Amino acid sequence: MSETLTLDDLAAALRVLRVLAVDFGHLPAPDVQVSPIYPDRLELRFHRDLPDFEAWREALGIAPDAVVYREQNAGRTRVLKASADYAGATLELTGYGDVRAPELVGGAA
Repeated sequence: MSETLTLDDLAAALRVLRVLAVDFGHLPAPDVQVSPIYPDRLELRFHRDLPDFEAWREALGIAPDAVVYREQNAGRTRVLKASADYAGATLELTGYGDVRAPELVGGAA
């Protein structure tokens, strides 16, 4: 049986969340996850398309080439992921956006 973690064991991730709230309080609010499964990781998720993800990526200084692109939901959802070490924890950003159908040219399908 594994050891039960305490709230103190999540201190690194919670500290990062506090720093982000102070330094980047003007940015769009993400879905936030801190978990005892990965106690040194703070996850920020953006479900309202990708501009919110990009605003955070730029503010945190994560290089565009550090972003991993994937698709899910039978190719209907774009997923961007990036991570960085930040203030003693791993910060993981994930953005979700719809894949839009290409515009029809000249009305042809």
